[in-house]
Amino acid sequence: MRKIVIAIDGPAASGKSTTARLVAQQLDYLHIDTGAMYRAITLRVLQENIPLGDVERIKALAEATTIRLERSDQGNKVFVDGRDVTEAIRSAKVTVNVSTVSSYQSVRAVLVREQRRIAAQGGVVLEGRDIGTVVLPNADLKIYMVADVAKRAERRKKELALMGTEVDHQKLEEEILERDRQDSTRESSPLRKAPDARELDTSDLTIDKQVEFVVQQARKIIEGN
Repeated sequence: MRKIVIAIDGPAASGKSTTARLVAQQLDYLHIDTGAMYRAITLRVLQENIPLGDVERIKALAEATTIRLERSDQGNKVFVDGRDVTEAIRSAKVTVNVSTVSSYQSVRAVLVREQRRIAAQGGVVLEGRDIGTVVLPNADLKIYMVADVAKRAERRKKELALMGTEVDHQKLEEEILERDRQDSTRESSPLRKAPDARELDTSDLTIDKQVEFVVQQARKIIEGN
């Protein structure tokens, strides 16, 4: 059976990661969480106490860092230089700083090269902010997910609560809107919807409905309809 490439883009907390993971499970594809890869580099930058403005040192660190995504029943596990950082990359500190690190073209070049290498044989679901526009502009299926900022903040709050971190809802909304602004206005690979992407508003959809929509679209392409 034909193995296609699925690109899922959208702003923070729009539901990309969960949807992509479950779609990949249903299709028996590999889920590539590109956001987790940028978070992994951001974590290393913070651990090494590298100033966020020191682009050359951050680029060198990205080139020297090995990131591995491993499938599990709970979703991808993320390893950096052999160490499991699945939970650490979701910390509030990483979340606040990842937009800056991911805005650097030199860092993106390193990770995009790796993402394209993994996706080359098909049978993958990639999610991020520039997959359908920059990383894989020829992806077979492109989905652009959006959601109301209040719903997105609610989702992020629950995610952080599971990690033992309590954050004010209003503060989360402000951080998400600022993240949107940074992602949409950055010079390198800004967040935007590809002209041929299918928009999916997840504000009032269950996860099951989100996954069902993407899987149905994928099966149409796989079956040649």
